[in-house]
Amino acid sequence: MLLVRPSVPEDVPAQRELWKLAFGDSDPYIDNFYNSYYRPGQVMVLEEDGLVRSMTAWFDTTFVVPGQGEYRAAYLYAVATHPDCRGQGLAGKLLAGADEYFRSLNIPAVTTVPAEPSLHDFFGANGFRECFTYSQAAPGEDEELLCPFALKPVDAKQYARLRAAILAEIPHIAYPPDALEYQQGCCRLSGGGLYLAETAKGTALLCSEGLENGRMLVKELVACPQAQAQVLACLNKQLPGCAAVRTPGPDVKFGMLKWLSPELERAWDWKSTGYLGLAFD
Repeated sequence: MLLVRPSVPEDVPAQRELWKLAFGDSDPYIDNFYNSYYRPGQVMVLEEDGLVRSMTAWFDTTFVVPGQGEYRAAYLYAVATHPDCRGQGLAGKLLAGADEYFRSLNIPAVTTVPAEPSLHDFFGANGFRECFTYSQAAPGEDEELLCPFALKPVDAKQYARLRAAILAEIPHIAYPPDALEYQQGCCRLSGGGLYLAETAKGTALLCSEGLENGRMLVKELVACPQAQAQVLACLNKQLPGCAAVRTPGPDVKFGMLKWLSPELERAWDWKSTGYLGLAFD
């Protein structure tokens, strides 16, 4: 018998095992989720004959569409099925059951970031469509350039508030402080962090994580164009080894959207794009 339901604390050992089997993440990385964000209702599980076979965590976010509205949106994360049970359609059943749960909470939208390109087709077959994009920039290489600002660590609440202000004019996913606290923990595990830069052209926010090759990825740089240019020009002085920088923009397909409201689905212009930014990837 299959049952999709919100998790209970007793499920955590099975969830952790499934997470590690699916993604190969370390115990400290998984600990960060369960210590900083986990609550039973924020993980959905598919149970088969009393055993957890599939799971997804979700973050309670907001899809902000200027001039149209703000919509509660469940961002799916760590969608996983036990390796012994793949190919049986369990993940699709999990997503369908999660949709029903979100409808019961009056959540009209669901978003996700497929972990690899092939998964765009899987999520597309389960009602998602391409929506969120980013652009990529390279940090400056001029070693002689003076840097007129410093990167200062910032806490999750301040990051959330400033991020909302910077992105106010574009469609975007807004994250609550508890989700950003989880992101901050991921950053710290790899030598990165959440940072604020006060430039002559305005405020910039950066989220950075270390890569396996020892380089640094800026998962997002949000700022007005003039401040963004100032930060990029001397970023390698502030974050040595910075390999790539993601910014709001239209160039790279990144995240997907599913409307659970038929009215919103019909009204949405699928030629438009939004900015999701942080994928906790």
